[in-house]
Amino acid sequence: MAAPLDFPHALGSQALGAGTWARLAAVLQAADLRAVARVARTARPPLFKALAIGISWLGNGWFYPLLLAALVAAWGLSCLKIVVCAGLSAAALHLIYPVMKRAFRRRRPFQAAPELPSLLATLDPHSFPSGHTMTMVGVLTPVVMLWPAALASALVAAGGMAWSRVATAHHYPSDVLAGAALGAGVGYPITLAILRIWG
Repeated sequence: MAAPLDFPHALGSQALGAGTWARLAAVLQAADLRAVARVARTARPPLFKALAIGISWLGNGWFYPLLLAALVAAWGLSCLKIVVCAGLSAAALHLIYPVMKRAFRRRRPFQAAPELPSLLATLDPHSFPSGHTMTMVGVLTPVVMLWPAALASALVAAGGMAWSRVATAHHYPSDVLAGAALGAGVGYPITLAILRIWG
């Protein structure tokens, strides 16, 4: 269960001894796997299993046309500013994301612990960071900045996505936290920059 992380080399092994990093990586991996096992149990009842699969499937891209429809319904053509900010945030994130995936090369939980079932097919072989969570938070950050009334809905959507990615054994909690931080960390400054230009 406590297989070592696949990316201790990316943590800067020259700063500490390789043995220290290996032990730290093993402790973190074991804690992450225990958390995945606990969250995965919440998706065992058929209804919650279907919910976890459905939310993850929406994160493959199907969520965003629905979000666009909601924005148009609420804002009409004035939603263009939100759409541009969200689109540029997503584009920037997807330039960073594949580089991080290749650099860390972290195995997914169901690969590290075969007793954890994968509930659906993966889009790529690597776990860190969570691209589904990253994209959703990166897109919803400008939505909330420009439409504060959407905050509660955005938190439910992002929280549901984070849960589903761990419940399906595709990601560790640290993956979804990193994805959320990356999404907000890119979406926020991009939106501020566009608002300064747009006025």
